[in-house]
Amino acid sequence: MADIVTNSKARRDFHILETFEAGIVLHGTEVKALRAGKGQIADAFARVEDNEVFLHNAHIDEYSHGNQNNHQPKSVRKLLLHKSEIRKLFGLASVKGNAIFPLSFYWKNGKVKVSLGVGKGKAVFDKREDLKRRDSDRELKRAQMHHLKAK
Repeated sequence: MADIVTNSKARRDFHILETFEAGIVLHGTEVKALRAGKGQIADAFARVEDNEVFLHNAHIDEYSHGNQNNHQPKSVRKLLLHKSEIRKLFGLASVKGNAIFPLSFYWKNGKVKVSLGVGKGKAVFDKREDLKRRDSDRELKRAQMHHLKAK
């Protein structure tokens, strides 16, 4: 599972409650642009509308060798999920403070898939706590490696 594009802001800014795998409806030039790594999903979000899920604000650059039928970079794209998953997403997203956002685009069996996360925004002190925990884990691993090398 090779990531095409990842959303580094998502794990930093949100407590991820649940993740979903979704297909995405793309035009040929969008797939070719993603194959070249020309995408950005840092500001993207998903929304449930009329029992369908759509991805908004995902930027896929125009394909450099495309013709006049090239795609729009910030067009709304439909996500493919089962009805039960859409109902579950709608239930989770309807809770105040929760959001649906893409975590990454990746290849699976020759198709582009989207990893969706449902999460609640972190407060500033939560982010600081995560940084402290990461630093302490890094120091602990460094001390263990030093101890192993000393033997």
